[in-house]
Amino acid sequence: MKKWVIRGGRVLDPAIGFDQVTDIWIEDGRIAHLGDGEAASGVEVIHAEGLVVAPGLIDMHVHFREPGDAHKETIASGSAAAESGGFTAVAVMPNTKPVADSAEHVRWVLNRARGGPVRVLPIAAVTKGQRGEALVEMKALRAAGAVAFSDDGQPIEDERLMRRVLARSRELDVLIITHSEIKSLSRSGCINEGDVASELGVKGISPEAESRMIARDLKLLEEIGGRLHIAHVSAAESVAFIRAAKTRGLPVTCETAPHYFTLTEEAVRTFGPNAKMSPPLRTARDVAAIREGLTDGTIDVIASDHAPHAPQEKALGLKAAPFGIVGLETSLGLVLTELVQPGLLSLSEAIAKMSLRPAQILRVEGGRIREGCSADLTLIAPDEDWTVDVGRFRSKSRNTPFAGRILRGRAVMTFRGGEKRGRDR
Repeated sequence: MKKWVIRGGRVLDPAIGFDQVTDIWIEDGRIAHLGDGEAASGVEVIHAEGLVVAPGLIDMHVHFREPGDAHKETIASGSAAAESGGFTAVAVMPNTKPVADSAEHVRWVLNRARGGPVRVLPIAAVTKGQRGEALVEMKALRAAGAVAFSDDGQPIEDERLMRRVLARSRELDVLIITHSEIKSLSRSGCINEGDVASELGVKGISPEAESRMIARDLKLLEEIGGRLHIAHVSAAESVAFIRAAKTRGLPVTCETAPHYFTLTEEAVRTFGPNAKMSPPLRTARDVAAIREGLTDGTIDVIASDHAPHAPQEKALGLKAAPFGIVGLETSLGLVLTELVQPGLLSLSEAIAKMSLRPAQILRVEGGRIREGCSADLTLIAPDEDWTVDVGRFRSKSRNTPFAGRILRGRAVMTFRGGEKRGRDR
């Protein structure tokens, strides 16, 4: 394996507050040391002056569609998109066809991803077939390599079942990632409930469909225990409930996605089905609450919720088109442009939400730059302006409302286990 020195970059390690221009030396796939020095023969030099060198980004919520819907995305194409976006690891949701609810399926995902440009971390289903009935064999799935459990896309509405899920989480010390939705409040809805839905003549989805389910799960967490992570938070009331729970000391974590702090329901007027996601884009008040939750630490993680769909599926119209947008190749740029540039988050805080905190919550290696750590690194050009060009996406799908948008800051290179990826400067 090659030896490298990354020279002259601004090295950030949010875990210890390290922020310094220095060199990183890589040997045998790991970080050998930090500091100045002369490169010996056989050491390849990366000139990183003007770049930020961050722990490899980790997206803890993506959908790669394989097996079952390979026309939308595969593990290979999704991994390529992740690498392009600056990620070195991704956690893949289980709502494939068939559902990832067996140890054999988890091992299949790991084998399929072996040797790829990013680490692929399987999330297994909570219930068999994601049908909300029988629990999966969590112990066997964890042993096979599952890093968490989620029925994402399907809420666990049965309170008795959720009690069993949290009890099992507590017993095995495994992470449960919830999709918070009350179907009776969202059924047949396609965008946020409000003026835009009324004017477009479609059924809306109330924010209460999310926030009331979150309130229930927080109550159960307080009573039963376990490890709970709330996915794709979108509503102001949800942020308030989670903030209050954390104040009471509950061990809950949560995430949001870039579209929830950049867009409102008004985007549906312009982008139609490419601005249709679950949960839906909401109001300016909700966007402000999401941003406040990010700045005050209520929201731990920024994840893309990368959800690829084929053009012909999104062309079915607002009512019939599937929910979701792609996000791996725009996520970092949106964070840097919308949160870091205006000063809502420091660069270190943003990197923590995209690297350190996902690693801590999933309990996987990563999120740090120190001697002995795997050399998983993301090199970022923080001042590089670029235009979102879907024609250059490495994802198989193009369903994004950000096409044509000018962003500032992007990843230019990654290292995964000491292997260089991405373009040279």
